[in-house]
Amino acid sequence: MVSPAIALAFLPFIVTLLIRYRHYLVLLYRAVLVAWLRDRLTGTSREQRAFQYVLAHAIPGDPHHILQTFDQWCYHCEHLSCAHAMPGRIVERVLLERAPLRVLELGTYCGYGTVLLAQGLPPGARLYTIEGDPRHAAVAEKVIRLAGFSEQTVELIVGPSEEVIPHLREKHGLVNANLVFMDHWKRSYLRDLRLLESHQLLAEGATILADNVLFPGAPHFLQYAKTCGKYHCKVHRASLEYFRAIPDGIAELRYTGTH
Repeated sequence: MVSPAIALAFLPFIVTLLIRYRHYLVLLYRAVLVAWLRDRLTGTSREQRAFQYVLAHAIPGDPHHILQTFDQWCYHCEHLSCAHAMPGRIVERVLLERAPLRVLELGTYCGYGTVLLAQGLPPGARLYTIEGDPRHAAVAEKVIRLAGFSEQTVELIVGPSEEVIPHLREKHGLVNANLVFMDHWKRSYLRDLRLLESHQLLAEGATILADNVLFPGAPHFLQYAKTCGKYHCKVHRASLEYFRAIPDGIAELRYTGTH
C-alpha cells in the first residue's frame, strides 16, 4: 500500500501531467473510447455513421458541401482522422500551381481527402486512390460517387499499398504520378515512398504531400526525405485534424530524382 504522504507528494506532478496533456486525453476519449462504445451500442462503425450523416445533410454532387458536412460531423459528433482545413489549403494550392494530370492518394479512408483532391483536378486528370481496409473502401466509394465523381475520374483500388503500388502501371495504367498524397499508416510512409521510387512511379518534379508527419509522426520518412538528396523538403506547421491544440505538420516534397 502507498502511504497517504507519498500519494500527496505525487499529486502536484499528476495534476501537472493532466493539465499538460489534457488535449491528448480528450483525443483518446473522443477517438477511441466514445467510438468503441457507440460501435457496440449501434452495431455500426463510426465511418458508416459519418456517411449516414453526410447522406442526410449534404447536397449530392456538391463536393465542397460534402466536405463541409464531414467537418461538421467531426467537430460536433464523432472524431474521424480525415484531412481538414490546413492540409486542404495546401492541397488546393498545389493543385492550382501544378495542375497534375495523374494523382495518387495513399489512404482513402472515408473519401474525404479523395473528394478534396478530385474537386481541384484539371480537365482530363485522373485520380488513383488506394485503401487497404475493404470496410472503409465501401464507405469511401459511396462518398466519392455522392460527390459526383465517376470511375473515369477517380479509381478506387482496394488492397494493401505495398501490394498495389508495384502493379499500378500494368494493372491500372498509371505511368507515373505528378502528385502523391499520403494519409495512411504513418509507419508505411517511407516504405511506400521507396516503392514509388523503385518502380519509377514519380514523375520528374512530382510533389508528395504527407499528412500527420509530426503527430502521430513519421520520423524515418522525414529523415530520409531530408537527407537522401532526391527531394526538396518543407514541413508546414499545422494542428491535428479537428484538435487545434495538438501540434502537427504536413510535409511537402518536390522530387528531383537526383542522388
